[in-house]
Amino acid sequence: MKWKKIAAAAAAAVFLSGCAAPEKTEEEKTAPSGTEESETAENSKEWGVLEHFSAVDLEGNEVTQELLADYDLTLVNVWATYCGPCLQEMPALGELAGEYESKGVNVIGIVSDALASDGTIDEEQAKLARELAEETKAGYVHLLPTQDFYSLLGQIYVVPTTFFVDSEGHQVGDTYMQAMTKEELTELIERYLAEVQS
Repeated sequence: MKWKKIAAAAAAAVFLSGCAAPEKTEEEKTAPSGTEESETAENSKEWGVLEHFSAVDLEGNEVTQELLADYDLTLVNVWATYCGPCLQEMPALGELAGEYESKGVNVIGIVSDALASDGTIDEEQAKLARELAEETKAGYVHLLPTQDFYSLLGQIYVVPTTFFVDSEGHQVGDTYMQAMTKEELTELIERYLAEVQS
């Protein structure tokens, strides 16, 4: 399988639990922040990291923040097609998406390296992301970055990065900049689900 070869090559090259995020495009570097304060994770919690957005998924369907509305908690996983640890983590995320959907938990991915240098979607990267999501059985929604994600992606320096949001797109808990096991992810889901449902 292609993703296993990529993952193995990445693991052989470096013993890390994450990969460096791709270089920012000029549009990402100069995009307005949308807030006057520096955008730390703490500030993101206050203004709603995914409160308002419009994007497309890997199938070309338009997706907005309404994707979050029917769930108490959404796990957001930012990944890249070149990142071995990301690909190794995705089968567990696919399993968790199925196991927790009926409990009010959603899983979405954001493909961080699908932007072309001019800020448009790189169709070849999007195609590769579709193939990798299928091969890793990561059958949840994966979003391609748009201008609405410039600020968010500008804060991410390692992939995979995982965080959680409530039904209104406000961050719940901490941000995790590493690949995690299914057991570790389950523990976080249970903790933050209890928090938002209390």
